Amino acid sequence: MLLYAGLRTFKPCIMQPCIWHCNKKIFCFFFYIDRFIIVRTMKKLLKALIQAQSTPDKGELDAAKVISAEFAQVGIDCRIDTWDSNRANLIARIASDGSRPGLLFACHLDVVEPGETVWTHPPFEAAETGDRIYGRGAVDMKGGTAAVAAAIKRIIESGTKLRGDIVFLAAAGEEVDSCGAIRFAADRGGLGELAPKGFAGVVIPEPTDFDVVSAHRGMLWLEVTTRGKPAHSSRPELGVNAINSMRLFLNELDKYEIPAEPHEMLGDCSMSINIIEGGKALNVVPDKCSIRIDIRTLPGQNNEQVVEDFKEIFAKIKSENPQFEAEVYVRRTVNALETDREYDFVKDFCSCVGVEETKPVGFTTDGPHFVSFGAPIVIFGPGKPHLCHKPNEYIDLCDLEKAAEHYKNIITEFLT
Repeated sequence: MLLYAGLRTFKPCIMQPCIWHCNKKIFCFFFYIDRFIIVRTMKKLLKALIQAQSTPDKGELDAAKVISAEFAQVGIDCRIDTWDSNRANLIARIASDGSRPGLLFACHLDVVEPGETVWTHPPFEAAETGDRIYGRGAVDMKGGTAAVAAAIKRIIESGTKLRGDIVFLAAAGEEVDSCGAIRFAADRGGLGELAPKGFAGVVIPEPTDFDVVSAHRGMLWLEVTTRGKPAHSSRPELGVNAINSMRLFLNELDKYEIPAEPHEMLGDCSMSINIIEGGKALNVVPDKCSIRIDIRTLPGQNNEQVVEDFKEIFAKIKSENPQFEAEVYVRRTVNALETDREYDFVKDFCSCVGVEETKPVGFTTDGPHFVSFGAPIVIFGPGKPHLCHKPNEYIDLCDLEKAAEHYKNIITEFLT
């Protein structure tokens, strides 16, 4: 590696074409050796992260330990913040001379369950086939996480002098409740120590297929439950059927429009009923029925107003059907994200990665939980977004390599 380091600084003399030709071959040889080592290291890390199987029931601790061990190889100090026996955030800091604000790379460790559909390759085997690695989390977002980790290691190994701190967060629970991001933001992860001058920007390596994303919709998850009175199904008139009550509500919900003006980048908000549960036995009038609703919200939208509107619908139905009883519960809320595209950081970031302008996406990230840091937030990462949460999730190795190079250039651009 010392020979390679020397060759990287070699400047050919036009008076010595033969020497340059020879050294050019040597340079190319070591370039491809270095590239091979980087890709192999990223593949190994990504496979280990997939195999850690950080689903909601298993938690993120094993995945956090994988990254901690990886960073320990180059002397990066990591802190694993644990709770509830298996939940974990990993926080790493690469110190600088402190003359510039730092960068926060905000990843998440958790993945959704693989589902009941049969996969071509087992979801947690991390199979490498051709130029792809398959597995739950390969795209969302362990591929991006591995690429950031690889870029940071390259910066450390090269001896680059940093003028701003790198802070690396791999958080718990993004797919469920953002508990890790909320926990990190609440005490700023020891921010006074980690980044004395704050952050120039926050980078979230979610899969965007290398688009720079500056805006996404928020999330409002509601659970509506109707209550009834049980009875034997041979005498349904003696009970109150909670499923019939839910039908009355759903009929009204079909006519309901969420009060929100369309956004110039994000369009309209959306609403989807994705879970329904009701009844315990075929011969019993059900006394409870529940639905869960996923509403994707827009910047500035009033989520409390939606909840109040639901309560007004309940009151309307009850005025016509006195036995109707219902309640609404907020299961999760995440604000929409909108970063001003005119910020210098956003423009410089786009220039650094060769993108002309930012784009919006429909999915939601942990990004809004970092708004309190007062830094511009962008989402940028490898992988096809449409593969998220699907069977046979995969990432192309060429995208993994490309991402690591981009992240290294971003660090160099803003922190050196």
